Amino acid sequence: MDKEKEMSDEDKVTQAENQPSAEGKEETTNEAPLNNEEEEEQHEEEEQEDVDYAHYSKKELIAALKELSATGKFLKIDATVADIKSHFDEIFNKEKAEAEKDFISNGGSVDDFQYRTSDEDKIFFALYNDFREKKSQFLREQEKQKEKNLSSKNQILDRLRELVDGEETTHSINTIKQIQEEWKSIGPVPSAQNRNLWASYNALMDRFYDNRSIYFELKELDRKKNLEQKLDIVNRAEALSQVEDLKDAIRALNDLHEEFKHIGPVPREDQEPLWQRFKSASDAVYDKRKEFYEGQKEVFKSNLEKKEGLIKKLSEFKDFSASRIKDWNVKTKEVLEIQKEWEASGPVPREFGKEVNKRFWGLFKEFFHNKNLFFKELDEIRLTNKNKAEDLIAKAEELMNSTDWQDTANKLISLQQEWKKIGPTPEKVRDELYNRFKTACDTFFENRRNSNKQINKEFEENLKEKEAICKEILDEASGDSLKEERLEELIGKFNAIGFVPRKNMKEIQSKFNEAVDTYVENLGIEGGSRDEFLFRLNLNKIQADPNSNRVLNKKEHGIRKQISDLENNITLWKNNLEFFASSKTADKLKDQFDQKIQKAEKEIDKLKKKLSILREF
Repeated sequence: MDKEKEMSDEDKVTQAENQPSAEGKEETTNEAPLNNEEEEEQHEEEEQEDVDYAHYSKKELIAALKELSATGKFLKIDATVADIKSHFDEIFNKEKAEAEKDFISNGGSVDDFQYRTSDEDKIFFALYNDFREKKSQFLREQEKQKEKNLSSKNQILDRLRELVDGEETTHSINTIKQIQEEWKSIGPVPSAQNRNLWASYNALMDRFYDNRSIYFELKELDRKKNLEQKLDIVNRAEALSQVEDLKDAIRALNDLHEEFKHIGPVPREDQEPLWQRFKSASDAVYDKRKEFYEGQKEVFKSNLEKKEGLIKKLSEFKDFSASRIKDWNVKTKEVLEIQKEWEASGPVPREFGKEVNKRFWGLFKEFFHNKNLFFKELDEIRLTNKNKAEDLIAKAEELMNSTDWQDTANKLISLQQEWKKIGPTPEKVRDELYNRFKTACDTFFENRRNSNKQINKEFEENLKEKEAICKEILDEASGDSLKEERLEELIGKFNAIGFVPRKNMKEIQSKFNEAVDTYVENLGIEGGSRDEFLFRLNLNKIQADPNSNRVLNKKEHGIRKQISDLENNITLWKNNLEFFASSKTADKLKDQFDQKIQKAEKEIDKLKKKLSILREF
């Protein structure tokens, strides 16, 4: 560090105030390089980690932008936000190009193409615009505050000049300390004025200390006290090289630089050695960080090997195709597990980042593109069925207020039969469609029950016929020539009979169920055949319900879920068997698991047979 030049107090003030480009000597802080706020900003910039956002998804980029914006350090994160924006734009533009390509391939014209941004796009661009606005506002406020700070520091300089040029009193030292604290508490000023301000401040402080011989001894004591404080700071800086967390070490070092800068002057002979020690301690921390990043290169290479393996693993799903939702769901879980491994594998060398990300996410998107095509076809089938259902609903709603009881009843029954034949409809409107259709049918039949005595009489006749069939089933159940076909025939006759009075519906159904149960009991069917026969009878009963299509779909869904749960349990138990060592205890546990697996497999066979029976209806 340069030695202080011999000059008069008046020369120092003149040099500080009239020559902004001159290198002012900061007596108050001892070390001129630490007065430069830009150097402190460089320390903060060095603290930032270089994150590779190339492999980030839209959701991750949004989260990263939110996290950075929340820090409020708009200038520090500006370059990082720009990097995030470029990666997001790359994904956005690619998706837009793919959408345009699909639009054109489906017969659309380039001029007619309009790209609809997703919710994620809207969120990101809103966050980005908010960041830019906040940054601009922050800069405007910073400039306003810097101008205020400039005014405040100029006022302090005026007070300091009055003190330096005025008559010495016993309170001068306390006043000068107060001025130093006020100066220290004021924030940054416009950079064009910073050096000139510090030069004026340092020159005036030099005049204060150098021109008052009566307080020379006090001045030396104060410098020694400042030396003790700065030595303590240097010692703490030297200890930072032992801190394991580099982020904490860099942050603490920046705080020490700020504290060091605002402590007053030290004895001249200690200035240069003290600064060299502080600089060496700072360099040790920065060198350690540099060494850390050098050591990360091997880790990045290892991560690259992991990602190459995951790309190879994912490539097996590139041409996957299936006709069942279950198969797609199973493969989707496997692909998402690979994605989790990818995201956990860590960064790779920068020169390979874009290439491996492009390969991985290309395969990833291709799988889901094929899956979307499958579901698109499925959705088209469901949409077709939805249109059929709405057509039947419209016809039923046209008939529901009709008073032509017999003809309308026949038409509605025919519509109900057609309704049963409709395949699956979109889940979100399935219940709504059914309720509308059922309401239309129920409205008509309720009106008919309330308005037509002849119909009520018919219901009574139906009730008698159903009671007769129940009696017939019970009578034959006590005989010797019991046959499954005969029981199914009687059940069919029962289901073919029309409605009964509402008040008798539960009663006659209960009698019918009891009669059928008695017949089945006397048939003597055992084991699996009995279960299958009872299941088939139950389906025959369900067919008499106008809601049979929905009930059968629900029952099929329940059986498929049971099969899926059992298959998952079998897979889990088989995996557990691989971990048992050879021992008596382990063999006993293995036998228990084997029994569980065998029992579950038998149950799956029974359920699959039920599904086969269900498809017949």
